[in-house]
Amino acid sequence: MSLKDLVAPFMVWGRALQKPYTQKNPIITRPGADRYRGFHVNDIHKCVGCGTCEEICQNEAIDLVPVDGIETKHGDSGLRPKIDYGRCCWCALCVDICPTSSLGMSNEYIWIDSNPEVFRFIPGAENKTWDNSKKGYRRGEGYDLLEGQRVPMPMLSFEESQKTFIEMVQGFSREQALREADRCVSCGLCIATCPAHMDVPGYINAIRNDDMEEGLRIVYEANPLPASCGRVCSHACEDVCVMKHKGDALSIRWLKRYIVDRIYKGDYEKILSTGEAKNGKKVAIIGSGPGGLAAAYYLSLLGYEVTVYDSNEKAGGMIRYGIPEYRLPYEQVDKDIDYIKSLGVKIVQNTKIGEDLDFMELYNNNNAVFFSTGLKDPYGLDIPGEEFPGVTSGLSLLDDVTIGKTPDLGKSVVVVGGGNVAMDAARTSRRLNCEVTILYRRRIEDMPADVEEIHESQEEGCIIETQAIPLRIVKGDKTRLKLYWGRAEMVTDPKGGRPRPVLIEGSEEVIECDTVIPAIGQQADYSFLPEEIVNNIKFNRGMVEVNEYKQTGDLKIFAGGDIVNFKKDAISAIANGHSAAKGIDLYLNQL
Repeated sequence: MSLKDLVAPFMVWGRALQKPYTQKNPIITRPGADRYRGFHVNDIHKCVGCGTCEEICQNEAIDLVPVDGIETKHGDSGLRPKIDYGRCCWCALCVDICPTSSLGMSNEYIWIDSNPEVFRFIPGAENKTWDNSKKGYRRGEGYDLLEGQRVPMPMLSFEESQKTFIEMVQGFSREQALREADRCVSCGLCIATCPAHMDVPGYINAIRNDDMEEGLRIVYEANPLPASCGRVCSHACEDVCVMKHKGDALSIRWLKRYIVDRIYKGDYEKILSTGEAKNGKKVAIIGSGPGGLAAAYYLSLLGYEVTVYDSNEKAGGMIRYGIPEYRLPYEQVDKDIDYIKSLGVKIVQNTKIGEDLDFMELYNNNNAVFFSTGLKDPYGLDIPGEEFPGVTSGLSLLDDVTIGKTPDLGKSVVVVGGGNVAMDAARTSRRLNCEVTILYRRRIEDMPADVEEIHESQEEGCIIETQAIPLRIVKGDKTRLKLYWGRAEMVTDPKGGRPRPVLIEGSEEVIECDTVIPAIGQQADYSFLPEEIVNNIKFNRGMVEVNEYKQTGDLKIFAGGDIVNFKKDAISAIANGHSAAKGIDLYLNQL
């Protein structure tokens, strides 16, 4: 033992007369540092209850719970984090990962109470003295555990795209898909918003694990048209993606497409379930669009003998005849349909119910009937001159191109409308070497078309004139037609609806063009239904009334797709078909 070791204990006594390090009143004289990790704060109105904090907490100190005054809605679970300070280790990982930056930590660290239950509390919902504290720990600017920017999608350049019908979006590589999938926090807000309630986190996790077969099985649980939907789904799920609070929403649609693109169609049968044995009951389906095909798929899995009737030459409905091939190649539509047919579903083409085959024959020869006939009849502009040659609907144009016809559009086109059909008609016209102007009666932010469709149409050279109301069409001098139109001002709706366009007197302008293409919406055609059936079914503003299982007033008849829902997109029609299949199975098993 050294001399230093012997003397050291006595040296401690030298500190006896020094000022002590402890504080007599730490609450007053020892505040936490400005960046101290103290008790949590949360802006509960900024928080969306995604559960990312709960997931990352290694001590399971956070639970998502309901809070009075916070309602569940799209993009918000209605839940908020509850902290258990018996478990919390103050590591602040929950703050670092919070996508909305709503969660933080004050610099308060003193909290005394005899009741241990109070130390499990909901920051922001239970009033505390530190609620409005600006001090404490917050995630530093530029410090992120999550990647806010999405992986760029490889695409044809706009110079190339406007010259060809080759698919514009090229799809992710394996490396790109894995990087994008790693951005997902598995919050599940997307599941609630998706009309089909697809297990998005489930199939994205399969991508992370590089297990495409499992990903395909998860996708098919709720969507039997993934090759098509992976390209043209309206992706409402991305609108509520919690990653939008950090930058870009996750590329959910493109990741679904990635799974399908990686699997050969011939391998589907060994990956997916072929369903139950046939039960001897028959179901007729009218319309081979997304709703009809989805109903056929799920009914087939349940053991029903299913026959689909369609008036077109090929199946697919609007996803084939209403969407251009540069967005959705026909081979991808066929990939989805061929697998459904491989399950034993029969599709009878070129058969118009009410003309080629009587509806009552289907009704009497089947145990149930489902119809999802879509909105086929385009609305007119209701202005003078729309009967002139050179005026053709957007759907007619898209249909002609699909079946291989080259429409005579001339050199200049005016498209009237702001939805996806209008954008598709405009962009198709550009690919047919036309100069294109789009007239829309409201503002550009009011356009119902997908944002990317609007942007891409502009990049491809389409000119968009907003707040423009068509007035009349007359025969042209240098062109076939002249379209007169007037400027509109947006007037606030006193009932709280969106602003209405009102014509400004004296604002008339004219565009000379060879073709005018109205694309302002469509309506249903129910002429195939006999009177005795119509009398049993209720209609509301041109739409069929159904219950949660898509059952009509005639208990044997079910309906879905655009004729029953206001969303009018493929994924909603698919969800309707799935619900109808469950409803038909329930109905027939109760008989």
